[in-house]
Amino acid sequence: MSSQRRAADSADGQLSIVEALIDLPFPLQEENSVREGGWSGPGFHLAVLRESQDFWDDRSEEITEAAEQELESDLAVLAATLTGRWGSPTSVDLWPYLGLDHPDPDYTAPEPLSFLSMVAGSMQVWQLPAADRWLALTIGQADPEFSFQLLAAVGEAASLRDDTGGHGG
Repeated sequence: MSSQRRAADSADGQLSIVEALIDLPFPLQEENSVREGGWSGPGFHLAVLRESQDFWDDRSEEITEAAEQELESDLAVLAATLTGRWGSPTSVDLWPYLGLDHPDPDYTAPEPLSFLSMVAGSMQVWQLPAADRWLALTIGQADPEFSFQLLAAVGEAASLRDDTGGHGG
C-alpha cells in the first residue's frame, strides 16, 4: 500500500489540475477556493497535486526517502508531458526569493514565489506560450514533520523578473 495521500489520483488527474490552473483567471484577492488543497491571489495560482504522509511519528531516513521518491516519480512523469508540449523547463533557484540577501530589509517576494521559497530550493519552470504566465513544478516540505507536497504554481511572467538581486528567470 502506498504511503501517499493523493490530491489527484493519477498523472492524468494531476495534468488536469495543471491545465485548469493555466486557464483560470487570477482573482483580485487571495482565496482558497481554486481547488481543495490550493489557493490563488492576484497574479498566481498554487495547487497541491499530491501529498505524502506526515512524519510526526516516524522521521526515519528510509520512510522519508521513500515518500519523497514517490513524489519525484510523479513529478518526472508530469514534467515529461509538459516538456513534450513546451520544451525543456528552466530550473529556477528559489533562494533569492527569501530576500535574505536583498538590499531592502523589508523585501517580500511576490506570491507564489514567497511561499515556494520557504518550502523548496528550486522549481522547474515553463514559460507558457500565448500567455504572459509561467508554470512551475516542485516538491516542497514546510518542516521535517510535515508531508512532502508535489506543487504546481502558475504566476505572472513579471514575477520571475522582479528585483531579487541577481536572479535570472
